[in-house]
Amino acid sequence: MNRLLSWPEPVVRVQHLSDSGIRFIPDRYVKKPEDRPCFIESRHINYNMIPVIDMNDLYSDDASLCRKTSALVGDACRDWGFFQVVNHGVSHQLMAEMQEAWRHFFKLPLEEKQKLANSPATYEGYGSRLGIGKEISLDWSDYFFLHYLPLGLRDQNKWPSLPISCRELIGEYCSEVVKLGGKLMKIMSANLGLTEDYLQAAFGGEDNMSACMRVNYYPKCPQPDLTLGLSPHSDPGGMTLLLPDNDVSGLQVRHADEWVTVNPVPGAFIVNMADQIQILSNAKYKSVEHRVVVNAEKERVSLALFYNPRGDIVIEPAKQLVTEENPRTYSSMTFDEYRLYIRTKGLHGKSQVESLIKS
Repeated sequence: MNRLLSWPEPVVRVQHLSDSGIRFIPDRYVKKPEDRPCFIESRHINYNMIPVIDMNDLYSDDASLCRKTSALVGDACRDWGFFQVVNHGVSHQLMAEMQEAWRHFFKLPLEEKQKLANSPATYEGYGSRLGIGKEISLDWSDYFFLHYLPLGLRDQNKWPSLPISCRELIGEYCSEVVKLGGKLMKIMSANLGLTEDYLQAAFGGEDNMSACMRVNYYPKCPQPDLTLGLSPHSDPGGMTLLLPDNDVSGLQVRHADEWVTVNPVPGAFIVNMADQIQILSNAKYKSVEHRVVVNAEKERVSLALFYNPRGDIVIEPAKQLVTEENPRTYSSMTFDEYRLYIRTKGLHGKSQVESLIKS
């Protein structure tokens, strides 16, 4: 891990580049022609295809409605790997206050944010790059990464102290979103034919799982057709609950070899399967490549809560899902070992989870 103690070169803040008034982005941010966003093609895509699940229906007195809605969650996990949830129980006011607090943070003077600058050892803090390779292609975004669970990793002194309300809001928000994640895990587990608590137990249990948050800041970009806010990737953890920016879209999901722009439903969370759920489900549920495009006129802020296994737990396909007809698909690996790949090499589609496929 010593090689991860510092970045291999000075870190440039993308927000600083954007605010400087440059007309052309540096070469480090220019993607290969085949990796650039294609806005002409995206106009032909139906933006409202991502399934939307009303969580009130999961707890209805109408048993048939409960079963139908639960089945919709299973279908979304299998067919899309992405869905949106409404009536999820998290306060809309809390969601709005969190986004406003983080907008405030990213507007602070650079020297104030630099007090919380991160390193590749843990990624915790204020950052602007993924991967430690020299001269790697960079994305047009800054971020803040923090740990919420397990308690042993939580250090509120590493969370922003400005605005004044930020630390309190982070604690309240993460608590509520983790509860939502636990509800979804039970539904997903039952849909796989497993016991309701199987997936959460495989993550270490309610008190020992891992949860962390990454707040993404995408500044205005003078050449949005040449770069990306986040390169194509599947999330390495278990499940991601994203609070999107409703003012400007940017998230795109790869579905049927097309990039589909997600049109956020007001007040919804966007939920996506990540690699550890794909492994545990023996590929019945799929993590899906996604990326973020940027905008020339508007900045964008989104909050991703990662609902993950504890780092030292070995993740492998559930034995109940391995049969002669559906043999074991993946090798075993701890989550700490797994995510070190991305922290070292950066984002590369689904290459990490595919490397675990047993031949």
